Amino acid sequence: MKFSGMKVLVMGLGLHGGGVESARYLAGKGAEVTVTDLRDEKVLAPSIEKLNAFQIRYVLGRHEMEDFLNADMVIMNPGVKPDSPYIKAARRIETDISLFLAANKCEVLAVTGSKGKSTTSSALHYALNECLAAGQNRKQPGKKVWLGGNITISPLSFLDELNEKDTVVLELSSWQLGILGTRDLLKPRAAIITTIMRDHLDRYGTMENYVNDKRLIYRNQDEQDVTVAKDDDWGMSFHRESRGRPLVFSDSPLNEGLNGGWIADPKGPGLARLWEIPGAGSACAGNKAFGSIVEVVPNKPFVPGYHQKKNLLSAALALLDLGIDAELIRDNLGRFPGIEHRLEFFHESAGMRFYNDTAATIPEAAAAAINAFDNPSNIVLVCGGTDKDLQFKPLVEAAANVKAIVLLAGTGTEKLIPLLNSAGLKYSGPFNSMEPAINVALNSAAPGDTVILSPGCSSFGLFLNEFDRGRQWKEGVRRLAP
Repeated sequence: MKFSGMKVLVMGLGLHGGGVESARYLAGKGAEVTVTDLRDEKVLAPSIEKLNAFQIRYVLGRHEMEDFLNADMVIMNPGVKPDSPYIKAARRIETDISLFLAANKCEVLAVTGSKGKSTTSSALHYALNECLAAGQNRKQPGKKVWLGGNITISPLSFLDELNEKDTVVLELSSWQLGILGTRDLLKPRAAIITTIMRDHLDRYGTMENYVNDKRLIYRNQDEQDVTVAKDDDWGMSFHRESRGRPLVFSDSPLNEGLNGGWIADPKGPGLARLWEIPGAGSACAGNKAFGSIVEVVPNKPFVPGYHQKKNLLSAALALLDLGIDAELIRDNLGRFPGIEHRLEFFHESAGMRFYNDTAATIPEAAAAAINAFDNPSNIVLVCGGTDKDLQFKPLVEAAANVKAIVLLAGTGTEKLIPLLNSAGLKYSGPFNSMEPAINVALNSAAPGDTVILSPGCSSFGLFLNEFDRGRQWKEGVRRLAP
């Protein structure tokens, strides 16, 4: 696709990389680029600085309808609602993901879901790279594995470096998939759908609308591809619809003949078993996993929590189907160090351990963080924030036995407080900034305790985004901890 001389409008520069890389990539290809964002120069300064080498026009603090009417192409930030009058005025709408997929010729492994997307895609990327280093793919010397998408790495940042034999792991949000719509751009060799939970109902209204965008991940798959999903109602509906071969992950052992894996004991390993599928053309023909039960996730991976084990299991199933040996999968996933902002252990002081789980933006995710540790009575929990039309009962139930609860202010916190009061749970706050919340958390903790930021809410209002919230938490703890 040629972009030279094209008038391109990037709607939403943002701070996560997609807008920056879209502007950089298109300006580098000779397009006339205008960037528009409702935030001002001060907030967007880090992103603007990255584009200093290019001739780019900026319209900040507002949108101008004329820019949308005159643009040959609008690059839409996934956070923009599709019913925006500006978007409706655009002649052609793209995203950094759609531009990448239109040009990409490499194998794609795609991950979506409600929670666990980033951990699963990062674990998949990590394990594949470790397998390459171990010589698992000697038939493909020079092969590389890349990671991008919703994980704040735009795939446009490495598009020009790709070799056709490379593999790209893409984390895709429901918003990113929804914008792709019915365009035949995405055909992943493996599509992984992590556990579906209530989320983003402030945007979608119903779970059906939300999940329907997730379904687009496997729309173009065929029998040469594989679809990995849970054995719950949502997951089984994905398996019924997808033309990709099904791999199921479960909380209990699978019946004979059903391909997939399970974790029967939250403290036990992740197991898997595959069966021959005549004519499927699987890349793993001859794999030792066929017909026998193999361990693919160890009892105690580096990242704690039953929910994290399930993420690793879904990645392991895709790796098995790609032909990777089960023992190599187990060893590599057992060493996977986790990623920033997802139950991230980042500091220890005076016998207290500090975790950053700012990406836990729904109550169920915060509850999973609490349950990841053996002794809740040693946990000081920092939570609260902006509501997404969600129910906070799971968080209240999990927090019933924690040592202390510290609240950050927000509309979600306003819904949470009455539930805490009804349950007879004491709390401090809510606080309108991070530092006083950290000080109270430190005063509540003692040697041997675990202090976790796991909000169960989104971050807007007090913070630029969830990652800004996590960075403020880590910086404040390192500065204020004794």
